[in-house]
Amino acid sequence: MMLRILFFALTLLGFGSQALAAPPSNVLLRPIELDTGSGTLYGSLVLPKSDKPVPVVLIIAGSGPTDRDGNNPLGGRNDALKKLAWRLAQSNIASVRFDKRGIAQSRPAGPDERQLNLDQYVTDAVAWGEKLKSDPRFGKVFVLGHSEGALIASLAAPRIGAAGVISIAGTGRPVGVLLREQLQRNHLPPALLKRSFELISTLEAGRTDDNVPNDLQLVFRPSVQPYMISLLRYNPATAFAALKMPALIIQGTHDIQVEVKDARLLKAAKPDAVLTLINGMNHVMRIVPMDMKRQIQSYNDPNQRLAGELGDRTVRFITKVNAGQPYSPAHNGR
Repeated sequence: MMLRILFFALTLLGFGSQALAAPPSNVLLRPIELDTGSGTLYGSLVLPKSDKPVPVVLIIAGSGPTDRDGNNPLGGRNDALKKLAWRLAQSNIASVRFDKRGIAQSRPAGPDERQLNLDQYVTDAVAWGEKLKSDPRFGKVFVLGHSEGALIASLAAPRIGAAGVISIAGTGRPVGVLLREQLQRNHLPPALLKRSFELISTLEAGRTDDNVPNDLQLVFRPSVQPYMISLLRYNPATAFAALKMPALIIQGTHDIQVEVKDARLLKAAKPDAVLTLINGMNHVMRIVPMDMKRQIQSYNDPNQRLAGELGDRTVRFITKVNAGQPYSPAHNGR
């Protein structure tokens, strides 16, 4: 399969102005776990030392085998979500990030791939949110999702009663639309492209199809089709429009997986949301030129700094909402 399709498949199925190399010294790092009744999920708590409750962010990773830190065994180690958690802690904001069921330390809680579905991930996120709301160390609960995690965050936030939602690199279009565009851009042979579109249409109709050519197994393997069916039925913009709490949309202009127009669609769906476009930021939240070699390297470079504006904008949003101050829907994305 061509490289752009590979990167899309990983997403689908998966600081001040300085990014931190290590957590601040006045921060506690603790393991945290959640008994769901159908398996235990494991995560990491980053808690600033404070004599009063602090706001807390539930961080939801992207798709596929992406772990709590933003790393993917197929796509490399970049520690993007871990670094973001450290940046939040620097500003007295706690966070919990976790391995979704079936992934990394939470792997034993995962069913067979054929039994996975997006709704289970949403239910798990809600359970994490309820756990955080009941903890006296925390004040207001925010939900932050990256990539596919942004859709999960949008669906879970109303059930949690979250104070705010942050979407980073979240799509504004149904995944079926995106997948068709990706496949078409990669100039598949006509017969293979036709078969791809047939498979997408079948999945959108809620049916599986085991007749998958070898060259399409990465994206359409039969075992992942039930999950794709659960994902394809959602329109991310519709889910985002239903949010009643403040929301922040962050999108990089050099993202090779999710486009700026997706962020604009989310903004159009919820006009009172704040839209921030970060010039030069890619999908793993680094400032990287539109050069495929450099893009690929950034997915597997934990030492590369996060985009400084990413942390600054996120902290500013959380701080204002936490204090009950208005956060202007004006944005830099026009």
